[in-house]
Amino acid sequence: MTDLADLSIAEAGAGLRRGDFSSVELTDAALTRAGVTESHLHAYLTLDQHGARAAATAADQALAAGEDHGPLHGIPLAVKDNMVTRGMETTAGSKILSGYVPPYNATVVDRLSAKRAVILGKTNLDEFAMGSSTENSAYGPTRNPWDTDRVPGGSSGGSAAAVSVGSALGALGSDTGGSIRQPAAMCGLVGVKPTYGVVSRYGLIAFASSLDQIGPFARSVGDAASLLEAVAGYDPRDATSYRGDTPEISTLLDSGVAGMRIGVLAELSGDGIDPQIQDACRRMYDALADAGAELKEVSLPATEYALSAYYLIAPAEASANLARFDGVRYGLRVDGETTEEMMAASRAEGFGPEVARRILLGTYALSAGYYDAFYGQAQKVRTLLRNEFAATYEEVDVIVSPTSPTTAFAIGEKTADPLSMYFADVCTIASNLAGDPSGSVPVGLDAEGLPIGFQIMAPALHEAQLFRLAAEVERLARFDARPALATSEVKPA
Repeated sequence: MTDLADLSIAEAGAGLRRGDFSSVELTDAALTRAGVTESHLHAYLTLDQHGARAAATAADQALAAGEDHGPLHGIPLAVKDNMVTRGMETTAGSKILSGYVPPYNATVVDRLSAKRAVILGKTNLDEFAMGSSTENSAYGPTRNPWDTDRVPGGSSGGSAAAVSVGSALGALGSDTGGSIRQPAAMCGLVGVKPTYGVVSRYGLIAFASSLDQIGPFARSVGDAASLLEAVAGYDPRDATSYRGDTPEISTLLDSGVAGMRIGVLAELSGDGIDPQIQDACRRMYDALADAGAELKEVSLPATEYALSAYYLIAPAEASANLARFDGVRYGLRVDGETTEEMMAASRAEGFGPEVARRILLGTYALSAGYYDAFYGQAQKVRTLLRNEFAATYEEVDVIVSPTSPTTAFAIGEKTADPLSMYFADVCTIASNLAGDPSGSVPVGLDAEGLPIGFQIMAPALHEAQLFRLAAEVERLARFDARPALATSEVKPA
């Protein structure tokens, strides 16, 4: 008999409606999986077993009364711990927020609850979402279910690890420079960053406000579409929320790719990309051509400068956003003789080294005499990149590339070399700077049995085209591998 923790969201939903099992049983299966895998992975910072079972019981009662709130009804999900949850500790992976219990929910949490989804708990992340490996968490690293000596990617590594191993059937993460897509690639999942503004940021603890966006992790393209549809839409509490109609998402999942114009990004097809990843992507390009798509090479020269621009813009915004964490109102407070000494001591002890590095970098970039030379120039690169994307989308419907330059790397391999760590985002950053949607779909394993991700980028508000291609990539790749750790039989470490 299939362990319920191994079901997709669609399979679990069908089983719930047939009466094969209850939401309580489904939730217990995910919690049981967490109970035997967490000592290996540390995917969660908080597991709310009591709250999850109460929500599952309510979901079962609603179904029994004839209420059906859609594909996520009764489905156990996880939420990255930089999205506030009423009554449940929210730390953003930082010591400076230790013990903070918010009095309100993020909009995405309310929307999941309105769909009768079951929130299992809060997942681990790089502190304030600053990182590419989930090693920067103040509460210890998360490990990759495919090889626990390797990272799961970051910064949403906890969400990716939980879905990959089956301790959640789906999850939400946030993506500022690749923090959904890169861990999705490294953990063998579908991960999507929607168009900036399509999902509310209200209640998301800000890293870089013009770049942050919330999106789904799932084991299938259809499941990812269901998650995104549940949380997308205008929110008056978010000043950057898109005011138009919510873009279509799942309408083209079964349309195939005949006649679709696909651009292969030249700047992400050669040097710096692992040869096994290049080969896997080339095989998929050929398969898509055989399926009727029209492929051509495209060039976005400004992508050469995207990494540099990002690591000026994002830290600059972070230096402003993180000024609110001062030991006065919430979280960690270290005593001092004066208010200034208390603030300085609280921040020195509360922020980890990577967060401190980015605050300093951002503050420097915004300082008098350097603003125009650094931050101003980075914004010009951003505009240039947006214009190049817009021009290219006149020629093609979507753009494709590898998601990550490497598969999952060893824990500790890059921590002493920040520049090497930053390069892990080289394939994903451009979409954040442009504000366009993009996603990752698994297309195979490398020689060491580690997942390889295939990235799809689409024009703003064209999520339907992204998911159309993603569904075809999924069909062609037939990726059905799961990590050996995805079992309820494994002994705790």
